[in-house]
Amino acid sequence: MDPITLTRQLVDIESISGNEAAVGNYLYGELCRLGYQTIKMPVEGDRANVYAISPEQPHPEVVFSTHMDTVPPFIPSSENDTHIYGRGSCDAKGIIAAQIAASERLRQQGIYVGLLFVVGEERDSLGAKVANEYIAKQQAASQQAHGCKYLVNGEPTENRIALASKGTLRVEVTASGRMAHSAYPELGESAIDKLIEALTRLRAMPLPSDPEIGPCTLNIGLIEGGRAPNVIPDYAHADLLYRLIGPSQELRRQILETAGSQVKVECPLELPFLRLRTIDGLPTMIAAFTTDIPKLTNWGEPLLIGPGSIHVAHTDGEFIEKQQLAEAIDLCCAIAKRLASS
Repeated sequence: MDPITLTRQLVDIESISGNEAAVGNYLYGELCRLGYQTIKMPVEGDRANVYAISPEQPHPEVVFSTHMDTVPPFIPSSENDTHIYGRGSCDAKGIIAAQIAASERLRQQGIYVGLLFVVGEERDSLGAKVANEYIAKQQAASQQAHGCKYLVNGEPTENRIALASKGTLRVEVTASGRMAHSAYPELGESAIDKLIEALTRLRAMPLPSDPEIGPCTLNIGLIEGGRAPNVIPDYAHADLLYRLIGPSQELRRQILETAGSQVKVECPLELPFLRLRTIDGLPTMIAAFTTDIPKLTNWGEPLLIGPGSIHVAHTDGEFIEKQQLAEAIDLCCAIAKRLASS
């Protein structure tokens, strides 16, 4: 199993969040071909997680995991002597290839790990939630069935192990108004004006910071509203995302207070800030991004590491270095051995 070839094959299967069925089917077939006991874990429609174990060890202590979905747009693969390019090359299809290659190498040495590849990480972590429910049901069904002790989650960390991962708080701000002819603004009530004023206050609101973890940050990712240039808008909406560095209760209170009474504020999703297990002797980093780990609590103590740079993920020039891909295979094997021996 050549990880470079597998990475390119995976990249060339479009799997934008919500459309992961084809890449899941491909991985299922490849893992069955390699001799794993492989299941499709239904998630939604034809979308399914893929979970594989070695027949020699049906209850592995260590599971490698990452996600199959990507952000848009689809970008097919290409390569040169040193890099593989394309959507998902580092986030996270190259990681899938490295984890499978590491599992194959470990099998040859009599060490057996599980492989869990989930859908929906880039959108809502629905695949991770379903995987968590699946393993809980397995635990309840049989006293012998149990989750793993350690989950090695793969995200682009440049092969450095994460000390912590920032959380995510999604905030929706909605304003309502009254339509009128734009020549007579006094007859209407602009929802866009209300939204702009609330967003201006939120952008100016001080956010917490931690000397080790860094600052809490805000991104206004989507703004929509209005009907036409000559109509006073009766509706406006914005989607915000805060990167958390600790508990969110005080931040939520400040957001509600600062946004003001002219808008409606809702928080549809939160993934908490996490401190993570590390391995002595490995270089470390702080993950400013969020992962599936908070939704995989039944899969053991989490670690976070993988090849590729988060700085090129989600860009039109996304890539993974072939050297980092090879190093990641060595790292996954070394980490699995350390965890198994502990």
